[in-house]
Amino acid sequence: MGIGIGLDADRLGVVPLDAERARDPTLAGGKAANLARARAAGLPVLPGFVIAPRPPDGAADTGAAALRRAWDGLAAGGSPLAVRSSSAVEDAADSSMAGRFASVLDVRGWDGFTSAVRTVLDSAAGGEPMAVLVQPMARSVVGGVMFGADPVSGRRDRLLISAVRGGPDRLVDGSAQGVRYQLTRLGRLVSVEPPEPHRHRRRVLGRRRLARLVQLARRTERALGAPQDMEFGFDGDDRLWLFQARPITAMAVRAPRGARLLGPGPVAETFPDVLQPLEEDLWVVPMAHGLTLALDIAGTAPRRTLRAFPPVTTVDGRAAADLRLLGAIPSAHPVLHFINPVPGARRATAAWRIGRLRTALPLLALDLVADVDRELAALPVPGAMLSGQLLTALAWGRAVLSALHAQESLAGALLGPGSGSTAAGEALAVLAEVRAPAGDGRVPDDEELIARHPVLLALLPPSLAGGAGGVSGGGGAGRRLPERTGWTGAPRGVGALPTREALRLRIRWVQEMQARLVREFAARLTAAGRPDALTRLSVLRWEELTAALDGGGLPPDPPPGREPRPPAPPLPAVFRVGEDGRPVPERLGRGAPEGGGQPAGGGFGTGTAWHGTGERPPGAVLVVRSLDPALAPELPGLAGLVAETGSVLSHLAVLAREYRVPTVVGVAGALDRFPPGAEVSVDGTTGAVT
Repeated sequence: MGIGIGLDADRLGVVPLDAERARDPTLAGGKAANLARARAAGLPVLPGFVIAPRPPDGAADTGAAALRRAWDGLAAGGSPLAVRSSSAVEDAADSSMAGRFASVLDVRGWDGFTSAVRTVLDSAAGGEPMAVLVQPMARSVVGGVMFGADPVSGRRDRLLISAVRGGPDRLVDGSAQGVRYQLTRLGRLVSVEPPEPHRHRRRVLGRRRLARLVQLARRTERALGAPQDMEFGFDGDDRLWLFQARPITAMAVRAPRGARLLGPGPVAETFPDVLQPLEEDLWVVPMAHGLTLALDIAGTAPRRTLRAFPPVTTVDGRAAADLRLLGAIPSAHPVLHFINPVPGARRATAAWRIGRLRTALPLLALDLVADVDRELAALPVPGAMLSGQLLTALAWGRAVLSALHAQESLAGALLGPGSGSTAAGEALAVLAEVRAPAGDGRVPDDEELIARHPVLLALLPPSLAGGAGGVSGGGGAGRRLPERTGWTGAPRGVGALPTREALRLRIRWVQEMQARLVREFAARLTAAGRPDALTRLSVLRWEELTAALDGGGLPPDPPPGREPRPPAPPLPAVFRVGEDGRPVPERLGRGAPEGGGQPAGGGFGTGTAWHGTGERPPGAVLVVRSLDPALAPELPGLAGLVAETGSVLSHLAVLAREYRVPTVVGVAGALDRFPPGAEVSVDGTTGAVT
């Protein structure tokens, strides 16, 4: 029997929201089941009924008459209704599907009701069963979204509320930004963005309403078993209603208590690309050991701290430095640091060493540089070396890199930059002079230029992959020497470099020596029938490489869970490592960065600006005016999302967090500031967009 909307009413069931079977999400869908459980727990949920598809025998009243009776019960007197989706895959613990299905508000009359039901049922995707939730339409004077925990920062001791005048639909569809309140679980107001006027009547949410919302958040969490993402509204009689409750699906990962403050800044220029495991052991481990020695000699950190935390490590294959250990950022508690006598006493104890070292370091560095030059000159051509000689040279490289890094760090701290050129400046001067074509008109390639002028290696980062003139990291494109330098100064020779720059150049030469020895070993394995030898070697650890060179050969299979690392986005400027091993950006200071907006979570990403029209570039950062839920299909694979307006609690922001898309909202003039094709970095924790 039809009901005027092209559906078989006998295949639709009507389940009252107060019925126990309405709490079954497989029958009533996630949204209706959650509200039925909340209503049963005494929470302020409007009455209603659920239209369930294909109910089992006896699970619901079926037929057009049952549907008409249920409608008459709610729409008596012409009262408007809200007809909303309640899919089995909606409002679940692992996926909210926020805003993906249709809802129709302010529905009047039988014809309008049947049309709204058809609209909701037609929004079902992938053949999933779709139930329809029907409730009276509440007229909200103030509405919004409330999270029982802060999904942006990951703090479970905070509540986040975003409210607007009117219903919450203006907030969740991204058309309004609203006022954002952050509170403790006890109801203490932590922050309001933007600041509200002091006059109580002009505030969106006063103290009493905030207190009632905090109580509602606690009660809903007790009823449903976890902090919830809720939609609420205050009607004209100031009654508070709960319109929706679902699990928070995209909580940001928080760093464990005591996690170190890291950043790429001090080491990014040395290792700008993703490092493979063997590159870490060959180059990052000696750097960390050398910096530890330098920090210990200078007395800048307790030995217990230096033993527990390396000054340099890797995160997602990218090098990162301990910013506090290296003094790149000030103490988090400057007053306590000032009155604490221990650091001063430690520095005073080391002062006699520093005084003597300041005088002796130039001569010590000169001796070390001479030793390195002599050893490198004495090495045979890699193709003429035995496996044991390759291993000995690699081990010597690791040891001498530690000494070079220690002295280079001390030279920077005690001697300053010194007078004269830098290694990179000398390399640019050489390159400007030797780029001219040879006598036969041929332009020398990078390999030939580096063989003639090793100082040019200062312009290239170390890497096991590729040749000397075309190295790459993390599977990226090979790095080449610059075609044009714009350099006008004449080269003066590496002997004129100041102490620190001479040490830095030898570090690069030793790294290149190690890379060429590893490539030679890979070439021998390739000749023996292992075409992927270099890739396989790059994922080994130092101990595994020494075993292979010592006669053990290459392992038959890659170590479990160790594959070549693909390219990865740059690390945030300041971050901690979360419990899942991912970087968690850290905001230093208060408020949104200049030119940024409200952070909506998702981490940190870098990509190419795209306004949503035309061909989508790889690694796109979507820049839009508002957070339209229709943009949800574009979220997978985005490197970032930037919106001029919208709320961090809107449906699209929730979905973006689920997809781990770095998101910032409220960025003024974003469409003009970030035109299509611009390279954009988005920090979903700090709100910075650059």
